Amino acid sequence: MAIAAEYAICVIYVFVFVVGLVVGSFLNVCIYRLPRGLSIVSPRSRCPGCLSPIKAWQNIPVLSYLLLGGKCRNCGSSISIRYPMVELLNAFLYLGLYYKFGPEWYPALYMFIASVLVVITFIDLEFQLIPNVITLPVMLTGIVLSTFVLPDPYGFGEPLGLKGSLIGLFTGGGIFYAIQVLSLLILKKEGMGGGDTKMMAMLGAYIGWKSILITIFVGSLAGSIVGVALIVIKGRGRDSRIPFGPFLAFGALTAIFFGRKIVGLYLGTPEMLQ
Repeated sequence: MAIAAEYAICVIYVFVFVVGLVVGSFLNVCIYRLPRGLSIVSPRSRCPGCLSPIKAWQNIPVLSYLLLGGKCRNCGSSISIRYPMVELLNAFLYLGLYYKFGPEWYPALYMFIASVLVVITFIDLEFQLIPNVITLPVMLTGIVLSTFVLPDPYGFGEPLGLKGSLIGLFTGGGIFYAIQVLSLLILKKEGMGGGDTKMMAMLGAYIGWKSILITIFVGSLAGSIVGVALIVIKGRGRDSRIPFGPFLAFGALTAIFFGRKIVGLYLGTPEMLQ
């Protein structure tokens, strides 16, 4: 009986991982097409070099990249290593979220926001852009899900609720909007992009104000460390622009995975450390 239970658990983990890979393949489509204003529905996936349609067996997550040697079968042009990276990253995030929250219904919603953050990260890294077509619909979705479905991670089973969602939205978006305005008034330059502000409002609507504060702290700390490292190692100037979206995504994922324990340690609340 114990062996059968362990086997069933292994099957579930494999299933979650495979789902993460498959969704990750779709995320690559979003990463390539959304910033270029292209449809994510049609046409079917094709080589960016020769525009030849990609056959089904050539579109198996990770495996096809390895079998093709990282090159297009038709024109021989290189396929970016980003494709299997995104697929594996998304799969491991799904695996981690399932391991963290167990066989509940709401981890699927955290998987959704994790995938959104993966898309935002890679688009921002390449284009220094966070498209409204991502942040605005997900913001509205976050309000609805938080009102009726999503639990408050710090509320011991209580729902986040409409009030919690809106407070999170205005906390995240408001802080970053204030930075935008003050930077323009005092420094006469843009201190925070509009995309980052909308991203924080989106996250606040989804994960609430406590997690937003953790997101800002962790994201800012990580961004500062990387920024200083780039100045020291590569000699970048202090005014060099570094996409902030990936660091905010890292902060948000930290809040989702460890926010309850972080708040529990801060408040000295033992029940939140479990």
